[in-house]
Amino acid sequence: MTSPDLVEDDPRSMRERMLAGDLYRGADPELEAEMRQAMVLTKAINDSDPRDSEGRRGLLEQLLGSVGAEVEIRPPLHVDYGSHIHVGARTFINYGLMALDVAQILIGEDVLMGPNVQLLTPTHPIDPEPRRAKWEAALPITIGNNVWIGGMAVICPGVTIGDNSVIGAGAVVTKDIPADVVAVGNPARVIRSVYDR
Repeated sequence: MTSPDLVEDDPRSMRERMLAGDLYRGADPELEAEMRQAMVLTKAINDSDPRDSEGRRGLLEQLLGSVGAEVEIRPPLHVDYGSHIHVGARTFINYGLMALDVAQILIGEDVLMGPNVQLLTPTHPIDPEPRRAKWEAALPITIGNNVWIGGMAVICPGVTIGDNSVIGAGAVVTKDIPADVVAVGNPARVIRSVYDR
Protein backbone atom coordinates (compact mmCIF):
# COMPACT_ATOMS: atom_id res chain seq x y z
CA MET A 1 0.00 0.00 0.00
CA THR A 2 1.47 3.36 -1.02
CA SER A 3 2.22 5.95 1.65
CA PRO A 4 -0.35 8.78 1.84
CA ASP A 5 2.57 11.23 1.61
CA LEU A 6 3.14 10.01 -1.95
CA VAL A 7 -0.47 10.28 -3.10
CA GLU A 8 -1.56 13.76 -2.01
CA ASP A 9 -0.38 15.20 -5.36
CA ASP A 10 -1.41 12.20 -7.49
CA PRO A 11 -3.27 13.59 -10.54
CA ARG A 12 -5.53 10.54 -10.84
CA SER A 13 -9.13 10.71 -9.68
CA MET A 14 -10.09 8.93 -6.47
CA ARG A 15 -11.96 6.38 -8.59
CA GLU A 16 -8.84 5.67 -10.67
CA ARG A 17 -6.78 5.24 -7.51
CA MET A 18 -9.41 2.97 -5.97
CA LEU A 19 -9.60 0.70 -9.02
CA ALA A 20 -5.79 0.49 -9.16
CA GLY A 21 -5.72 -0.79 -5.58
CA ASP A 22 -3.96 2.34 -4.33
CA LEU A 23 -4.85 4.57 -1.41
CA TYR A 24 -7.84 6.81 -2.06
CA ARG A 25 -10.50 8.68 -0.12
CA GLY A 26 -14.08 7.44 -0.38
CA ALA A 27 -15.59 10.85 0.40
CA ASP A 28 -15.45 11.83 -3.27
CA PRO A 29 -18.41 13.17 -5.31
CA GLU A 30 -17.94 10.71 -8.20
CA LEU A 31 -17.69 7.70 -5.90
CA GLU A 32 -20.56 8.86 -3.71
CA ALA A 33 -22.80 9.24 -6.78
CA GLU A 34 -21.98 5.68 -7.89
CA MET A 35 -22.72 4.35 -4.42
CA ARG A 36 -26.06 6.17 -4.29
CA GLN A 37 -27.06 4.64 -7.61
CA ALA A 38 -26.12 1.21 -6.25
CA MET A 39 -28.26 1.88 -3.17
CA VAL A 40 -31.24 2.74 -5.38
CA LEU A 41 -30.86 -0.49 -7.36
CA THR A 42 -30.28 -2.69 -4.31
CA LYS A 43 -33.36 -1.21 -2.65
CA ALA A 44 -35.36 -2.07 -5.76
CA ILE A 45 -33.97 -5.62 -5.71
CA ASN A 46 -34.58 -6.03 -2.00
CA ASP A 47 -38.16 -4.72 -2.31
CA SER A 48 -38.95 -6.72 -5.46
CA ASP A 49 -41.89 -9.09 -5.75
CA PRO A 50 -40.58 -12.65 -5.28
CA ARG A 51 -42.88 -13.77 -8.11
CA ASP A 52 -41.17 -11.40 -10.58
CA SER A 53 -37.94 -13.26 -11.33
CA GLU A 54 -37.54 -11.53 -14.72
CA GLY A 55 -37.84 -8.10 -13.13
CA ARG A 56 -35.29 -8.97 -10.45
CA ARG A 57 -32.95 -10.37 -13.09
CA GLY A 58 -33.17 -7.08 -15.00
CA LEU A 59 -32.30 -5.12 -11.86
CA LEU A 60 -29.32 -7.40 -11.16
CA GLU A 61 -28.08 -6.85 -14.72
CA GLN A 62 -28.25 -3.08 -14.14
CA LEU A 63 -26.45 -3.31 -10.79
CA LEU A 64 -23.74 -5.90 -11.31
CA GLY A 65 -20.79 -5.89 -13.70
CA SER A 66 -22.00 -9.16 -15.21
CA VAL A 67 -24.48 -11.92 -14.35
CA GLY A 68 -24.31 -15.38 -15.92
CA ALA A 69 -27.25 -17.49 -16.99
CA GLU A 70 -29.48 -19.09 -14.33
CA VAL A 71 -28.02 -17.06 -11.47
CA GLU A 72 -30.17 -16.69 -8.35
CA ILE A 73 -29.37 -14.08 -5.70
CA ARG A 74 -31.91 -13.97 -2.89
CA PRO A 75 -32.48 -10.60 -1.27
CA PRO A 76 -31.52 -8.80 0.80
CA LEU A 77 -28.34 -7.95 -1.08
CA HIS A 78 -25.90 -5.25 0.02
CA VAL A 79 -23.08 -3.85 -2.14
CA ASP A 80 -20.89 -0.76 -2.33
CA TYR A 81 -20.96 -0.26 -6.12
CA GLY A 82 -22.24 -3.49 -7.65
CA SER A 83 -20.51 -2.77 -10.94
CA HIS A 84 -17.30 -4.45 -9.74
CA ILE A 85 -19.05 -7.78 -9.08
CA HIS A 86 -19.12 -10.52 -11.72
CA VAL A 87 -21.18 -13.68 -11.11
CA GLY A 88 -20.80 -16.84 -13.19
CA ALA A 89 -23.56 -19.03 -14.58
CA ARG A 90 -25.75 -21.22 -12.37
CA THR A 91 -24.50 -19.64 -9.16
CA PHE A 92 -26.87 -19.59 -6.17
CA ILE A 93 -26.45 -16.96 -3.45
CA ASN A 94 -28.71 -17.26 -0.42
CA TYR A 95 -30.18 -14.42 1.65
CA GLY A 96 -28.11 -11.57 3.00
CA LEU A 97 -24.95 -11.37 0.88
CA MET A 98 -22.80 -8.37 1.78
CA ALA A 99 -20.33 -7.79 -1.06
CA LEU A 100 -18.25 -4.66 -0.50
CA ASP A 101 -16.90 -4.33 -4.01
CA VAL A 102 -14.45 -1.46 -3.71
CA ALA A 103 -12.17 -3.79 -5.70
CA GLN A 104 -13.33 -6.42 -8.16
CA ILE A 105 -15.17 -9.49 -6.88
CA LEU A 106 -15.17 -12.44 -9.30
CA ILE A 107 -17.55 -15.28 -8.44
CA GLY A 108 -17.21 -18.34 -10.65
CA GLU A 109 -19.78 -20.68 -12.15
CA ASP A 110 -21.86 -23.13 -10.11
CA VAL A 111 -20.95 -21.45 -6.82
CA LEU A 112 -23.17 -21.99 -3.76
CA MET A 113 -23.24 -19.40 -0.96
CA GLY A 114 -25.11 -19.81 2.29
CA PRO A 115 -26.93 -16.96 4.02
CA ASN A 116 -25.17 -13.87 5.35
CA VAL A 117 -21.83 -14.40 3.60
CA GLN A 118 -19.53 -11.36 3.58
CA LEU A 119 -17.12 -10.61 0.70
CA LEU A 120 -15.00 -7.71 1.94
CA THR A 121 -12.47 -6.05 -0.39
CA PRO A 122 -11.77 -2.79 1.55
CA THR A 123 -8.61 -2.37 3.61
CA HIS A 124 -7.38 0.45 5.82
CA PRO A 125 -3.88 1.52 6.87
CA ILE A 126 -2.56 0.00 10.08
CA ASP A 127 -0.84 3.31 10.84
CA PRO A 128 -3.42 5.40 12.74
CA GLU A 129 -2.57 8.75 11.13
CA PRO A 130 -3.44 7.93 7.49
CA ARG A 131 -6.46 5.99 8.76
CA ARG A 132 -7.60 9.11 10.66
CA ALA A 133 -7.06 11.09 7.43
CA LYS A 134 -9.58 8.72 5.76
CA TRP A 135 -7.19 6.97 3.38
CA GLU A 136 -8.25 3.47 2.37
CA ALA A 137 -7.62 0.89 -0.35
CA ALA A 138 -8.97 -2.46 -1.52
CA LEU A 139 -7.83 -5.85 -2.75
CA PRO A 140 -9.84 -8.08 -5.13
CA ILE A 141 -11.57 -11.33 -4.19
CA THR A 142 -11.74 -14.29 -6.58
CA ILE A 143 -13.95 -17.32 -5.99
CA GLY A 144 -13.39 -20.22 -8.37
CA ASN A 145 -15.93 -22.48 -10.05
CA ASN A 146 -18.06 -24.96 -8.08
CA VAL A 147 -17.10 -23.50 -4.69
CA TRP A 148 -19.44 -23.91 -1.71
CA ILE A 149 -19.26 -21.19 0.95
CA GLY A 150 -21.17 -21.89 4.15
CA GLY A 151 -23.42 -19.42 5.89
CA MET A 152 -21.90 -16.45 7.71
CA ALA A 153 -18.42 -17.03 6.25
CA VAL A 154 -16.25 -13.94 5.83
CA ILE A 155 -13.90 -13.66 2.86
CA CYS A 156 -11.24 -11.02 3.51
CA PRO A 157 -9.51 -8.63 1.06
CA GLY A 158 -7.19 -10.15 -1.53
CA VAL A 159 -8.34 -13.76 -1.05
CA THR A 160 -8.62 -16.30 -3.88
CA ILE A 161 -10.54 -19.55 -3.35
CA GLY A 162 -9.72 -22.34 -5.79
CA ASP A 163 -12.17 -24.43 -7.81
CA ASN A 164 -14.31 -27.05 -6.04
CA SER A 165 -13.30 -25.99 -2.53
CA VAL A 166 -15.65 -25.83 0.46
CA ILE A 167 -15.53 -23.08 3.07
CA GLY A 168 -17.19 -24.04 6.35
CA ALA A 169 -19.97 -22.01 7.91
CA GLY A 170 -18.65 -19.12 9.98
CA ALA A 171 -15.12 -19.40 8.60
CA VAL A 172 -12.99 -16.25 8.34
CA VAL A 173 -10.82 -16.63 5.25
CA THR A 174 -7.74 -14.41 5.54
CA LYS A 175 -5.44 -16.20 3.06
CA ASP A 176 -5.81 -17.94 -0.30
CA ILE A 177 -7.42 -21.38 -0.28
CA PRO A 178 -6.27 -23.85 -2.95
CA ALA A 179 -8.57 -25.87 -5.19
CA ASP A 180 -10.22 -29.10 -4.05
CA VAL A 181 -10.02 -28.63 -0.27
CA VAL A 182 -12.23 -28.08 2.76
CA ALA A 183 -11.30 -25.09 4.95
CA VAL A 184 -12.90 -24.19 8.28
CA GLY A 185 -12.33 -21.99 11.32
CA ASN A 186 -11.09 -18.54 12.27
CA PRO A 187 -8.72 -18.00 10.66
CA ALA A 188 -9.75 -20.61 8.09
CA ARG A 189 -7.37 -23.51 7.64
CA VAL A 190 -7.42 -26.44 5.26
CA ILE A 191 -8.46 -29.66 7.00
CA ARG A 192 -8.74 -32.12 4.11
CA SER A 193 -9.25 -32.72 0.40
CA VAL A 194 -12.79 -32.67 -0.94
CA TYR A 195 -12.05 -36.15 -2.30
CA ASP A 196 -11.24 -37.74 1.07
CA ARG A 197 -13.87 -40.22 2.21
